[in-house]
Amino acid sequence: MAKDKKLVEAITSMDEDFAQWYTDVVKKAELCDYASVKGCMVIKPAGYAIWENIQHELDRRFKETGVQNVYMPLFIPESLLEKEKDHVEGFAPEVAWVTHGGLEPLQERLCVRPTSETLFCDFYAKDIHSYRDLPKVYNQWCSVVRWEKTTRPFLRSREFLWQEGHTAHATAEEAEARTIQMLNLYADFCEQVLAIPVIRGQKTDKEKFAGAEATYTIESLMHDGKALQSGTSHNFGDGFAKAFGIQYAAKDNTLQYVHQTSWGMTTRMIGAIIMVHGDNNGLVLPPRIAPTQVVIVPIQQQKEGVLDKAFALKDVLSNFRVKVDDSDKSPGWKFSESEMRGIPVRVEIGPRDIENNEAVLVRRDTHEKITVSLDEIEAKVSELLDTIQSDMLERARAHRDSHTYVATTYDEFVKTINEKPGFVKAMWCGDQACEDKIKEDTAATSRCMPFAQENLSDKCVCCGKPAKKMVYWGRAY
Repeated sequence: MAKDKKLVEAITSMDEDFAQWYTDVVKKAELCDYASVKGCMVIKPAGYAIWENIQHELDRRFKETGVQNVYMPLFIPESLLEKEKDHVEGFAPEVAWVTHGGLEPLQERLCVRPTSETLFCDFYAKDIHSYRDLPKVYNQWCSVVRWEKTTRPFLRSREFLWQEGHTAHATAEEAEARTIQMLNLYADFCEQVLAIPVIRGQKTDKEKFAGAEATYTIESLMHDGKALQSGTSHNFGDGFAKAFGIQYAAKDNTLQYVHQTSWGMTTRMIGAIIMVHGDNNGLVLPPRIAPTQVVIVPIQQQKEGVLDKAFALKDVLSNFRVKVDDSDKSPGWKFSESEMRGIPVRVEIGPRDIENNEAVLVRRDTHEKITVSLDEIEAKVSELLDTIQSDMLERARAHRDSHTYVATTYDEFVKTINEKPGFVKAMWCGDQACEDKIKEDTAATSRCMPFAQENLSDKCVCCGKPAKKMVYWGRAY
C-alpha cells in the first residue's frame, strides 16, 4: 500500500508551502514541464487537453456573438509599434526583438508580438473604408511573448497561449457595448464552466491597459488569498484609430474615426483552476472542463468478465468523456493517479459488484462513495457531474466571500492586508498617490472598482479625503 501512496506523498501540503504545492501539482499531474528556454514551458497532453476545452467553449461563445477568427503575423516592425506612444511605453520593458534574418542584420528591428493591437490597426486602416465595412469583430488564437523577469508555470511565462479579440465600430456606444459584452461573456464562462466566481469591474487608470480609454476586468481569488486577473476587456475609444488613420465614410459622407475594443483570456486560467479547486491529493477539475470526466477502474481485472464489463460500461457512459484504466497497476495506485489528475468521477467495479448488478461512484471533490445500480448508472453519473460542478462553484464562492474583508481606516486596512489573505473592500478618493502609497506600504494593488458599488464610508481609506469609489484591493499573482 505504501507504494500506492507514492503519487500523493510527492505533493507538498498547501498549508506548508502553497507555491511548492502548486509546482508539485503541475509537475505530478503532468500538465507541463520546464523548457530549455528559460521562462518558457512545455505544455504536456494533460495540460493542453484542458486548454483545448477552454478554447472550444470560449470559441463557441464568441461565435454566438458574431466573432470571426483571423490570424495576424508574429512579427511587428518597430516603426509600427511606435505609432501609439502610450502603448509602446507600456510594453517596452517586456518586448523581445529580432535583429537578424539569417546572418544579415535587419534594416528595422522586428518585435515578437507581446499583443497585436498595432497589427490589427495597420490592417484596419487598409481594410475599412465605409460604414458598410463596420463593425469588424475579429479574434485570433495565438501565442505572445513577454520577457517576464519572474516566471511560474501557466501563471506567468515568457511565451503563453491566449486569444485576443480586436473589434472596430462606427460609434463609441457600440464599442462600449461590445467591451462590456465580452467581459460578461468571460465572467459567465468562468462561473459556468470553470466553477470560478469572479468580481466584475473597472481597472483604475494606473492599472488599465496601455493605450486604453477604459479597462474592465474579472478578478478571482485563489485558495491562498491572492487575487488573479482572469480576463480583461478594453475600450480603446478612437485613440488607436487617430494614431493609425483608421477612418470610414459615414452615411452623411463625412470621414469619421472608428472606435475599437480588445479583449483576452490566457493559459493562466489553467493555473487558476489548480489554485481555486486543487487539494493536497492533486488536481480537482470541474466536470465541464475536465478532459476525462469519468474513469472506470476494474477491480480484480484478471478475473473473467471484469474487463469486459468495464468496457461495456464505457459504452453505456459514452455521452461523457470516459476512459477505462486497464493498466497493470494496482487499484490503489489507479485511485491515487485518478485523484492526482483531478478526474471528477471514478467508477469502481469488480466481481462482487457485477454479481449485484451495481458499481461504486466516487466523487473527486469530496471523496464520497455512492453505490448505484448498473441499470441507472448513466442517469446517476450525469446527475453527479452536475452536482459536482455546482458544488465546486459554491465552495469557491464561499471561500472567496469568507476571505473578503472591509476596512474603513488605514490602520485597519494595513492590519487586514498583512494578517488576513484575501480581498479587502475599501473606499478610495480616486487619487493615484493613494494607490501608490497602499502598494508601497502593503504590496497590495487595486484589483477593480466593482460594477456593484457599496458605500462603506464617505472617506478614502488612505488619505481621508472624500471617497469616489469602493475598490477591491489585494495582493495578486
